Amino acid sequence: MKSLFVKELRSFLSSLIGYVVMAVFLLMTGLFLWVFPGETNILDMGFASLDGLFFITPWVFIFLIPAITMRSFAEEKRTGTIELLLTKPLSEWNIVMAKYLAGLALVAVALIPTLVYYITVYRLGSPVGNIDSGATWGSFLGLFFLASAYVSIGLFCSSITDNQIVAFLLAALLIFIIYSGFQSLASFDILGSLDTVFSSIGMQSHFNSLGRGVVDSRDVIYFVILTALFLMLTRLVLLSRKW
Repeated sequence: MKSLFVKELRSFLSSLIGYVVMAVFLLMTGLFLWVFPGETNILDMGFASLDGLFFITPWVFIFLIPAITMRSFAEEKRTGTIELLLTKPLSEWNIVMAKYLAGLALVAVALIPTLVYYITVYRLGSPVGNIDSGATWGSFLGLFFLASAYVSIGLFCSSITDNQIVAFLLAALLIFIIYSGFQSLASFDILGSLDTVFSSIGMQSHFNSLGRGVVDSRDVIYFVILTALFLMLTRLVLLSRKW
């Protein structure tokens, strides 16, 4: 599995995909946080906070992470190399986990430079260090869990088609529904007691909960279960090719 993980990571970094994804992510967050006027602009807000970053990033990831994962299985199926991969001394679970960890590692590398934003806001605070560090680190943890779930969903969508564009669109749509769709449905306040249930199904409420600076085990368990669910579904798709 380690060799496949290294191969996948190298394939990202040896092509334009990995660099473009990281560049686009950092460019978009940088522009919204420091250049474009509005509620997300740190200088316009007048107080030390990275709330703008944690508002923008989940939406940017809806498009960037599917761009990372769309070729994971779709390209293998289109070129026929998936059959060769399945004949190697690797279980379906090893294959899924290697591709998942490679995608997650690339997203983590893209997130690391955003720590510069934290250092900058920390220094800009009056007095220096006047920032809610607990909420900030909780939100960074939430972003990592969010990215983990996004990558697993992207892999699943890539495994059910041999067309990268279809995989991208399916992943972006499914991620949008799970992240924001359930929350939006609950906000209409037309389902009574079910509104709370629908809100808890969506990722947004759990991400926002982590952003308050209190790491609730229920939020962590939610993301772990959601990620594991789509990884298992991806494994089932691969197993179905043997049936």
